[in-house]
Amino acid sequence: MNADHNPNHRRLHLPIVSTNGKPTAPPVDDERKPPWLKVRLQTGPNYQELKGIMRGLSLHTVCEEAMCPNIHECWEEREATFLILGDKCTRRCGFCDVMTAKPDPVDEDEPRRIAEAVKEMGLRFVVLTGVARDDLPDGGARIWATAIRAVRQAVPGCGVEVLPTDFKGGERDIATVIRAEPDVFAHNLETVRRLHGRIRPAFGYGRSLEVLRIAKRLRERQITKSNLILGMGETPDEVPEALNDLANAGVDIVTIGQYLQPTTYHLPVDRWVHPDEFARWKRFGESELGISHVEAGPLVRSSYHAGKQLRRAIDANAALAG
Repeated sequence: MNADHNPNHRRLHLPIVSTNGKPTAPPVDDERKPPWLKVRLQTGPNYQELKGIMRGLSLHTVCEEAMCPNIHECWEEREATFLILGDKCTRRCGFCDVMTAKPDPVDEDEPRRIAEAVKEMGLRFVVLTGVARDDLPDGGARIWATAIRAVRQAVPGCGVEVLPTDFKGGERDIATVIRAEPDVFAHNLETVRRLHGRIRPAFGYGRSLEVLRIAKRLRERQITKSNLILGMGETPDEVPEALNDLANAGVDIVTIGQYLQPTTYHLPVDRWVHPDEFARWKRFGESELGISHVEAGPLVRSSYHAGKQLRRAIDANAALAG
């Protein structure tokens, strides 16, 4: 796969500047990373087998498209996050390495192939994420729902987490996905209020929170989830507000990780967040705000240990109810 999503070196929708008014930093190389971010990439037999299954069924994974640092660990454990509705996004966020381009026509057979891959891979919990499809009247909601049902039909009892776009805040489209009864409905806030408009210009801080509220309102006991990425220009004193906003939206699971610059055409890293700070946000979110489960650490990503996150949230909710 060609990893250069910008071969002609054109600016992709967003000016690549520091969010705090500083000069743009040079590319970050492995030598400058702190020791807790240096991981050894290993490609064992499970990794190679899963890669072969994906290519054989012409499927995309966010593990590859977003250059996730945990890809080898997760694939070796036979966990993967599928990217649906193609690999071309109609939006551009300053941190994301998924390609921005005119999307291909909807592949109606994609849900079936995903379900086939889940069965062939022997998964018991699957994460489905997808590109924004603002070119479609429903933002792709119908395909999201079809994919959930296809996985459940192919592998009865398989847990399903979905991480869709905001559907421009449309309750009808969100309801289409919720009616398919995903175990977890996730929508990522990604950054603090002050930076949101610059880093995610096609989204909205308030709208993302409202999407999570709508999901809770539409289905009783729906588990919801969101993510924050640190190191994109926020200050530590801005993080509690974002966590509090997520708690007030009823979010059950929050993941928090370190931003890593995918290419020189993306937002530069503003700071390296120490593991102790991540531990502090976990304690704050769970103990002070009552969020059921907070997974926080330098290499944490939204779908990292997703099945375990769900079980911990269910256990925490049951303990509170009891």
